[in-house]
Amino acid sequence: MQTFDTPEGVRGQAKSLVTTMRSDAHTWNLVVLQLYLQQWGHDVLNLGPCVPEDLLLQQSEWFEPDLIVVSTVNGHGTHDARSLVRRLRGSERLAATRIVLGGKLGVAGDRCDAELRSLRDAGYDAVFPESATVHDLDPILRQLAVERGSVGARSR
Repeated sequence: MQTFDTPEGVRGQAKSLVTTMRSDAHTWNLVVLQLYLQQWGHDVLNLGPCVPEDLLLQQSEWFEPDLIVVSTVNGHGTHDARSLVRRLRGSERLAATRIVLGGKLGVAGDRCDAELRSLRDAGYDAVFPESATVHDLDPILRQLAVERGSVGARSR
């Protein structure tokens, strides 16, 4: 199992929710994401595989996360991703929540820049292609820490 270094100077606790979409049955990526976010000091709710939009919306409103991470590996990400983010952004309680999407977004592998931009335009704060790693989340996690006042002077 890959291990991750805890970022220096980061303290305090943000809340993150990790999930798949209704058509996506993977679990291992969610575990890796959960462990990585926990090393950043986040309280993490992992909803697991094949999460229906209604359940995701309900749990997100209940948990009130600072960050929602949607992972997909089955290649149908672009089909489900747009309706999912519309539902989340349509919730008054989640409208300002950071929502990111990453993984295999299409059956042809990494999507073109126009497709990634289209998903960001649909409401995602960031969209990561299949070639991305968990470390691509670092700027978002660092910004969350700054906003929460939980970054010390020695943070990377």
